[in-house]
Amino acid sequence: MAQTSPPSPPVADGNDPPALKQVMGPGLLLLFIIGDILGTGIYALTGQVAGEVGGAAWLPFAVAFIVALITACSYLELVTKYPQAAGAALYVHKAFGKHILTFLVCFAVMCSGITSASAASRAFAANLATGFGLDVGNGVILMIALGFMLLVLAVNLRGVGESVKINVVLTAVELSGLLLVIVISAYFIAGGNADFSRVVAFETPSDKSVFLAVSAATSLAFFAMVGFEDSVNMAEETKDPARIFPRMMFTGLGITGVIYVLVSICAVAVVPVGVLAASETPLSTVVQTAAPGFPIADLLPFISMFAVANSALINMLMASRLLYGMGKQGVLPPFLSRVHATRRTPHAAIVFTTLLAGCLITYVSLDPESPVVSLLGGTTSLLLLAVFALVNLSVLVLRKDKTVVRHFHAGRVLPVLGTITCLYLVLPWSSGRPAGQYEIAGVLLAIGLVLWGVTWFTHQRGRS
Repeated sequence: MAQTSPPSPPVADGNDPPALKQVMGPGLLLLFIIGDILGTGIYALTGQVAGEVGGAAWLPFAVAFIVALITACSYLELVTKYPQAAGAALYVHKAFGKHILTFLVCFAVMCSGITSASAASRAFAANLATGFGLDVGNGVILMIALGFMLLVLAVNLRGVGESVKINVVLTAVELSGLLLVIVISAYFIAGGNADFSRVVAFETPSDKSVFLAVSAATSLAFFAMVGFEDSVNMAEETKDPARIFPRMMFTGLGITGVIYVLVSICAVAVVPVGVLAASETPLSTVVQTAAPGFPIADLLPFISMFAVANSALINMLMASRLLYGMGKQGVLPPFLSRVHATRRTPHAAIVFTTLLAGCLITYVSLDPESPVVSLLGGTTSLLLLAVFALVNLSVLVLRKDKTVVRHFHAGRVLPVLGTITCLYLVLPWSSGRPAGQYEIAGVLLAIGLVLWGVTWFTHQRGRS
């Protein structure tokens, strides 16, 4: 296998296609990672995780953090070894060289981003209506969600620098909401009103053992940890990725992991598990219990709006860069690799992913009673955990590529451990996932196979 050298800096030659602009330093990259991990998951799933394991809701978040940290080491070795856009699909393609496998990985990661962003846009519309006290129907909510996606499209077309700067503001808002939960809960706990006995109490569904319940809760909690992998798709727009990525990845994961564990401990110490699990806005319930006079009920919908908006923005950034990278590698149609001559953004990939998101939002909105967050969140983690297993395997395979590029090394044990843990959380008999998540993932992958077949047939006709 040929050695890979770092991408050359952009050359001001009118005959060359414009390269992506390197605008992300350590600060912006760290905020990108934190902002991508924080968001819809922790705001919406804390109660459902508690419903699986009881008061020990912190444990699934801690386990999910460990699994994410192990896999992040594999990502760091690969992104510093091959600092190019496309992420997991690029690594799997280099390791196994199977176009159908590469396409499915690309499609799975892209779908996870678009699905997450679509769910976030729907949540944004619902929170906007709640925050302003609008009594509107499903059709108006759908139009708000689609309008929000057009706004995300405009921001992404404007440029990654502008997108990431907006991410800084949105990250600060969503982080402030979580810190608000922790601080107000801390005052409640300091007053001796909390029940810490619930924090170590396991209350599992009657049809599940403690171990299976923890596995099911971890599979759900992992949705709150995903996002760290999106940053590798920004490698071509990051300054000195070999030096910056490891420090910022570990720092971002550490910060979010600590916040998640603290929020989950505070939640179950302040609110009884049954009440928490039944609440559609669990963090609002926590603050209302800890400080009944605090106007969090009016404030939280707007904080949630910013949180899910941030998730949608970063997921659409990831999806468009993924398609751009695959178009550049020749795995997907080459028009997806087009870069705007002046803005130097992958405009074709941005428009394409936005169209897909619009179709998905419309489809999901046909049944407003569907448990969108839990099903799509679980499906997102299911798809990504399967991809993570392949990424961990790719690290081992690509060790034979003795590149001279300075890069991070994940060691021998972590990639093996990452493969095993990711597969454990994917398989139905060990993860405790509901069947609906596998059905959604199966339909998405079937669509991917059809599209791959069309792409392969087009290439074959072009050669004849």
